[in-house]
Amino acid sequence: MTPDEIATLTHLRRARDLMDREYARPLDVPQMARHALMSPAHFSRQFKAAYGETPYGYLMTRRIERAMALLREGMSVTDACMAVGCTSLGSFSSRFTELVGVTPSVYRAGSHEAVIAMPPHVAKARTRPSRNREASAT
Repeated sequence: MTPDEIATLTHLRRARDLMDREYARPLDVPQMARHALMSPAHFSRQFKAAYGETPYGYLMTRRIERAMALLREGMSVTDACMAVGCTSLGSFSSRFTELVGVTPSVYRAGSHEAVIAMPPHVAKARTRPSRNREASAT
């Protein structure tokens, strides 16, 4: 890797850390790009090249991941939606279903004893939502 490539990855990581830390806040691509010290278009291209998904896709995956934990704890779907920074219950439910494979209500009603018994770092890795889960399982 060249020094420029390392610098680019460092700046992208700053924006990714912002998304991980502030997922519940309203974040947009220009704001994330400012953290990466890049223009929004360049940031989006570089982020997708480095992490395999768009910045918005990554942010929504983090939000759904956190919502899954809240739903396992018994929080209502509407409250989980708002707690993770989503403002539209319909969009949240659609993205949740796309990533997890079931609706938020079905997920909330499911049995989660095995996940609750896992150490938190294992549970996070095993329950991480992925749009390509079916493709990677085959």
